[in-house]
Amino acid sequence: MAEERRRRLTGVVVSDKMQKTIVVRVERTVRHPLYKKVLTRSKKYKAHDENEQAREGDLVQIVEHRPISKTKRWMLEEIVRKKEG
Repeated sequence: MAEERRRRLTGVVVSDKMQKTIVVRVERTVRHPLYKKVLTRSKKYKAHDENEQAREGDLVQIVEHRPISKTKRWMLEEIVRKKEG
């Protein structure tokens, strides 16, 4: 049986204004090599949302996918938590 090798990331939707595309901000923590302070770094990924179901503020999981466009290489897998309110 083939092992699933696609990467998965969890982040917050920061934009849903494009058609079938969401922008997801993924945060990670790194330790400064000299000062040992824990820093929060973030990166934004464009992900394909076929049914346009994710909204700004939702916590989502995205999975690596074949290139869909010039900048989209991720696809929405699931909405982990809807934005409250």
